[in-house]
Amino acid sequence: MADEKGTPAEVVEVVKKTGVHGEVTQILCRILDGPERGRVKRRNARGSVQKGDVLILLDTEREAKEIK
Repeated sequence: MADEKGTPAEVVEVVKKTGVHGEVTQILCRILDGPERGRVKRRNARGSVQKGDVLILLDTEREAKEIK
């Protein structure tokens, strides 16, 4: 399933809205395929995102900093 076009990841938890106008949502997502399979990573996502959504991540090595 993982290929050069991206890796699927399921949204496990919506953490917080961020960005100047609240347009970015920080989420925890579980990688569904590839070498990072099963790991939960913190990422920033634009647009409306809900728990249970499946996103395609172009890069699975990066992780967002925690919002304090």
